Amino acid sequence: MVGRHPARTGRAALVAIAALALAAVHPAADATPPPAPGPVPSAAQTLGADRPSAAMLQALQRDLKLTPAQATARLVNEAEAGARAGRLRNTLGAHFAGAWVKGSTASELTVATTRAADASAIRAQGAKAAVVSASLSDLRSLKTKLDQAALRAKKAADTPVRYVDVRTNRVVVQATSRQAADALIKAAGVSTKRVAVRVSKERPRALADLVGGDAYHINNTFRCSIGFSVTKGDQNGFASAGHCGKPGDTTTDPNGTQQGTFQASTFPGKDMSWVGVTSGWSVTPKVRGEGGATVDVAGSVEAMVGASVCRSGSTTGWHCGTVQEQNATVTYAEGTVNGLTRTTVCAEPGDSGGPYMAGTQAQGVTSGGSGDCTSGGTTFFQPVNPILSDFGLTLVTATAQSNAPLPQDTAADAWATGRVYETGATVTYDKVRYQCLQSHQAQGAWAPKSTPALWQRL
Repeated sequence: MVGRHPARTGRAALVAIAALALAAVHPAADATPPPAPGPVPSAAQTLGADRPSAAMLQALQRDLKLTPAQATARLVNEAEAGARAGRLRNTLGAHFAGAWVKGSTASELTVATTRAADASAIRAQGAKAAVVSASLSDLRSLKTKLDQAALRAKKAADTPVRYVDVRTNRVVVQATSRQAADALIKAAGVSTKRVAVRVSKERPRALADLVGGDAYHINNTFRCSIGFSVTKGDQNGFASAGHCGKPGDTTTDPNGTQQGTFQASTFPGKDMSWVGVTSGWSVTPKVRGEGGATVDVAGSVEAMVGASVCRSGSTTGWHCGTVQEQNATVTYAEGTVNGLTRTTVCAEPGDSGGPYMAGTQAQGVTSGGSGDCTSGGTTFFQPVNPILSDFGLTLVTATAQSNAPLPQDTAADAWATGRVYETGATVTYDKVRYQCLQSHQAQGAWAPKSTPALWQRL
């Protein structure tokens, strides 16, 4: 069951109680030569969306009210939509205004642009075109002004959430009253034309608590949930939320066994940390899913707005929902956190730090939210790719690594495994230029020339 420590055989396995733990698959020394190049894999094949786990499908059926066929189709459609949206984002450049999927099977992709002439190019990619007045970069700049005004405000907690809603082409301010929202908008010096106000009494909170009993404990006091297994050099460990602990804090498992020490932590500002574990713990490519079954993690390709995501936590187990907005700013009682992703997945105290998954792709670790898993609610997660990039970590995955030798590129921007690439980044691979379509951490099996779902040849 979720929350129960897995049995150990010699070394304890970091198959998380609420946790996502990942293990690299290392090729055998006497492995046979790679096969001759075949057909280029589809986006769904590259990301493993065509072979989801039973635990993932069961949770999607339960939480999104889908049939088995709809759950299967949704994961494939989301993977393909992400690649198409990435190509269009690079093509539209400064005119790009966001992209999202909708429908029970995520079969409808919409891409927004500020230039009507782009509509034909969008439709050529099988997407619906939305012509809007503000680009994504314009909306993000407006949100930054609101965030800065909130930091200066004496009552920032009265306007606890700000985010860009690409579907309405607006920046949303969630406030406890209309008056509080109006005061923030005025202080930021921005036009009300681009800002929507959502009045709600909800006050997001960080989801750690003082209850012991499962997951991992910090200084024998606080409890959080393990996130993703990572490595840094020869050090094994796991990523989690920053509010769970500070550098030097120690962790134990639910049985009181020494586990590790926080190596780095950022909170507020961001909500990220990682714990280096002792030699008695090994990393695996698993996260606890429905009924204690495990789900493999194949990479960290970022899901788009509207995509389905599932979360594992030591308090409430495995729950699913959809991505609502990205790059949200949330003000907790302890401070303001930027760059979070807002979701419809429920969570409760103790679930903090636990992993979010989109199909087989790691998305982030639980930060905070409002509501609970009885009445429902809103939850925010810290995206995983910034954690990997900021702390120099490598996500351990179940993706088979390539045996083929890498080309000896000498260019300053040569593609490299372990590096986090954002959408739009350009690299050189085997003397050919490529542009990134979807944010992810590079791994050996995902070389640009063989993954058109992630890289576009220039």
